[in-house]
Amino acid sequence: MIVNKDTKNVDHIPVLEEEVKFFLNIRKGRTYVDGTFGAGGHSSMILSSADCRLYSIDRDPNIKIYGQKLKKEYPNNFQLIEGNIGNLKVLLEKHGIDKIDGGILFDFGLSSMQIDNSERGFSFRYDGPLDMRMSQEGPTAADIIDEYDEKELSNLIYKYGEEYKSRKIAKAIVNYKKSKPITTTFELAKIIREAIGHKSNKKIDPATKTFQAIRIKVNNELEEIKQALEDTKKLLAPGARLVVISFHSLEDKIVKNFLKINCGLIENPYRHSLDIYNNPSDKNIIFSLLTKKTIKSSEKNNKINPRARSAKLRAAEKNSDFADAA
Repeated sequence: MIVNKDTKNVDHIPVLEEEVKFFLNIRKGRTYVDGTFGAGGHSSMILSSADCRLYSIDRDPNIKIYGQKLKKEYPNNFQLIEGNIGNLKVLLEKHGIDKIDGGILFDFGLSSMQIDNSERGFSFRYDGPLDMRMSQEGPTAADIIDEYDEKELSNLIYKYGEEYKSRKIAKAIVNYKKSKPITTTFELAKIIREAIGHKSNKKIDPATKTFQAIRIKVNNELEEIKQALEDTKKLLAPGARLVVISFHSLEDKIVKNFLKINCGLIENPYRHSLDIYNNPSDKNIIFSLLTKKTIKSSEKNNKINPRARSAKLRAAEKNSDFADAA
């Protein structure tokens, strides 16, 4: 998304737009789901591609303005639903939808409108309150930092940020908050940089991984992703498509493993447990993989939309309805 901060006009550039359009295989008369609406870039593309029905979902109440715009353009084809993708099946059932015959799209991570709004506290590029809540409900990032001890913070930063200097960062945070609470993005970023050093020639800011870790925890993102993917097994009709865009290794690992297991490419390691990926029978292959390798954005598109640089797309097609009978 490109934001003109003077006029507040928003020009949203959806990530991997042409690739999403190709793999989603948008067809007339079919029903589709955009599980991560954001500013509506992908939703707009889907609706303009064919005379289809689209249900878009987002937990952020601030996206309603973009939904209203699309509703005016496509009053009979579009419905925006507020909620978490971890409740995907329940949310759609409340609107009388129990089967999707077109496809489901997920574009995980933050939207540019969230990053660029300093009041949301997602980014260390702008000074703002340490919030990071997508739904604007529940504990904030500041609450977690205030409540967690050094060991809990270290484990959190390592697990969700894959930050190998997590212990140094956690120690610095705990020492700082002994004198005063950490309440702003600039405060936290400064503490992290001073703890592990900040070289100006480094492409990635030292605060990046810690901010990612705290954001994931605040929004329970990885569990929401796992449950949303699980729901697609029952929601998608045979021939319908699943298209997923992820932005960091933790997201992509979940998507990759889900598709490998349910495309029959690897044995389900949880077949004797109650894990979310447990299948009634490992002999059943639910999806056919459409992308042998991850699809990435071209350099040309990366220059237009820098956010696309880290995007990875994976896609599959539903084979059977066996999961519905389970």
